[in-house]
Amino acid sequence: MTDCKTVEMRGNLITVRMLEKLGVDVLFAYPGGFSLELHQALCESSIRVVLPRHEQGGAFAADGYARITGKVAACMATSGPGATNLLTGAADCYMDSIPVVFITGQVPASMIGKNVFQETDIIGMTRPIVKHSYLVLDAAELPRVMREAFYLAGSGRPGPVWVDIPKNVQQQVASVDLDAPMELDFYHLPDPPPASAIDTIRTMIRNSRRPCVYAGGGIITSGASGELLKFAESYNLPVTTTMMGLGCFPENHPLSLRWLGMHGAPCANYAANECDLLIALGARFDDRVTGNPATFAAHASIIHVDIDDSEINKNKPADFSLVANVRDVLAALNEKPERGEYDEWFRMIAGWRRDMPTSYVHKPGHLQPQAIMETLFEMTGGDAVIVPGVGQHQMWAAQYYRYSRPRQFLTSGGLGSMGFGLPAAIGAKIACPDATVINIDGDGSFQMNIQELGTAFVEDVPVKMMIFDNQHLGMVAQWEDRFYDGRRGNTVLGRCKGSRGVSGKHCADCDGSYCTGSVPYPDFVAIAAGYGIKGRHVRTPDELAPAIREMLDAEGPFLLDLHIGYSEHVLPMIPAGKDYHSIIMS
Repeated sequence: MTDCKTVEMRGNLITVRMLEKLGVDVLFAYPGGFSLELHQALCESSIRVVLPRHEQGGAFAADGYARITGKVAACMATSGPGATNLLTGAADCYMDSIPVVFITGQVPASMIGKNVFQETDIIGMTRPIVKHSYLVLDAAELPRVMREAFYLAGSGRPGPVWVDIPKNVQQQVASVDLDAPMELDFYHLPDPPPASAIDTIRTMIRNSRRPCVYAGGGIITSGASGELLKFAESYNLPVTTTMMGLGCFPENHPLSLRWLGMHGAPCANYAANECDLLIALGARFDDRVTGNPATFAAHASIIHVDIDDSEINKNKPADFSLVANVRDVLAALNEKPERGEYDEWFRMIAGWRRDMPTSYVHKPGHLQPQAIMETLFEMTGGDAVIVPGVGQHQMWAAQYYRYSRPRQFLTSGGLGSMGFGLPAAIGAKIACPDATVINIDGDGSFQMNIQELGTAFVEDVPVKMMIFDNQHLGMVAQWEDRFYDGRRGNTVLGRCKGSRGVSGKHCADCDGSYCTGSVPYPDFVAIAAGYGIKGRHVRTPDELAPAIREMLDAEGPFLLDLHIGYSEHVLPMIPAGKDYHSIIMS
């Protein structure tokens, strides 16, 4: 007797029906020979398919969609080069704990391992950069596999999950129950925090004289920002965040130290290192925060709360650790708050804040990146979603725009992948069409996925783009200036008059900005126009506010090419491997 819940359909349609049941409303997908069957099934679906101009662009767009919503996003490509082009996006999701399910077509199962056209062992390639992966060899398994993939991606510590479906499985007819249960006996989420652990944390706080909260991206992932705010206020604790945690605690709050690390606020770095109790919540003691782990918070007792037990004692030993959902821990701590008084400690913090502000030297007549971000903050009322690429502009966007809520700053943190900004901003804008989403980018980073201008135009995504154009790979050039006597090792993107385009050569007309005898290269406004997108050059401070206003008021996508000097450095800066005493302020 046939189960009334069982239906008979082809593997491609099973996959699409499962995407619908699992709540997918947007799929970022680029077709090819071995995913063609899946795209044919999508023709019968209500799912919006967004066609990127490169598979990496699709991966980053799904990444941006997941970051701004917290939902599991989906991305799809064909086998071989289509699948390998997703690898950087998957690694980015893995490093930053972003829930994306990557679906790829594969050659027929009978051909796997024979090096046929467009075959790669994508399961083997992705194993180190995914939370879990599946090679589906029977269409009847697709309902269970798809349900498990989405659950694994979004639960616990989120991350990417890969589903590889051979073409014969896409074509196979199978009788399936679309509500088939998961089989995840190997996967367990942490238990609720025991009362004894909560009491221990309270006691450690009570015995502290200089406590400091160090909050990471796990606060945002777990939806614990409200609990963190209540915890900090009721216990009277200063809070610093990681760059991935930006927005988890409002930066305009009196208890906020802003973010710490290599380019973070000096007072945050000093507080984290001079405290006698460091309360690490959903953070992993990344090297960009700690420098040399042995000297980081060297005299502090450390509490470490994280949902992933592999992070405990990995980079920095903890005096007390708890594997748990940080939201549950904070909720339990908030049930019986114990306010402490730390007048002397707050006076020390105020002194560091006063004596070592995050600031810059104003240069009249020059368009400066710090001033650009300050102006943007004022003109948007601090309400925009900022999506940077990777480089100097990313740090300026983090330093000079104040973040007040979670999921307002979407950035490639752990992997630091150039080319992230534009496609991720497109994905974020598609997910939240009423939000003002602004891609802050550099001329190097922007060019890595510049083809996604086509996606923005064709899909009618009114994302805003601001390119900090200094004709250099700015962050690497900054390191060259600081640590390699200014010698340019292939970091010049523009072309000086008289240099014949030789990398590292500047002519006598260079003035710390552009060569006065040349036109910045390429012309991003002209390129945008070729894609049907409006844009504008900005070269002077007087042009800045009117240009930003035009960009914000534009109905569709809009690009600003902001011509800044290559001599600008991101400061403060703690050199790699050094501690907070080595901070460079000017």
